Amino acid sequence: MTAPVIGVLALQGDVREHLAALTGAGAQARPVRRPAELDAVDGLVIPGGESTTISKLVDIFELREPIDKRIAAGLPVYGSCAGLIMLASEVLDGRPDQRGFDGIEMTVRRNAFGRQVDSFEASVEVTGIDGGPLHAVFIRAPWVEHVGADVEVLGRVTEGPAAGRIVAVRQGNLLATSFHPELTHDLRLHRYFTQLVRTAS
Repeated sequence: MTAPVIGVLALQGDVREHLAALTGAGAQARPVRRPAELDAVDGLVIPGGESTTISKLVDIFELREPIDKRIAAGLPVYGSCAGLIMLASEVLDGRPDQRGFDGIEMTVRRNAFGRQVDSFEASVEVTGIDGGPLHAVFIRAPWVEHVGADVEVLGRVTEGPAAGRIVAVRQGNLLATSFHPELTHDLRLHRYFTQLVRTAS
């Protein structure tokens, strides 16, 4: 079976880490900075980083309309942390000029868990991923405050002051997490997304 080609939006953030994780998960991983590179992929990852910066760079590199069109046509996309914010239909505490892709019907809160010093790690059970909880790394992470009827909640924080908060969701071919699986050695979430891309193709 031919490995799916999965791009990582390579404008800012954890690009190298996602490329390595996708390769380990059995995909052909490529950086995406231009519309022509986007045209050549079967799936796309929007990495963690700074969502307002990614939003600006998407326009500078003339990728907004091409990505919007591919999402509307069913392109599988996975967003981690800032990528989750970029996929949301509504963002709380965002900048007025910040624009995402309006892909997943959800309301998210930027930096919901606090500032950089409030970053933490926790175990998160994710529906559809076998083998026990994922070790989740949260860095200035958002959380999901509300989801639409078509959005499946895959994971919540189970401990601490943020217990119960939604941190993993899926709507059709779109997947998003508040945490950074690319910063661990656990490839299960990247394998899950690679299989989603395979199925969609």
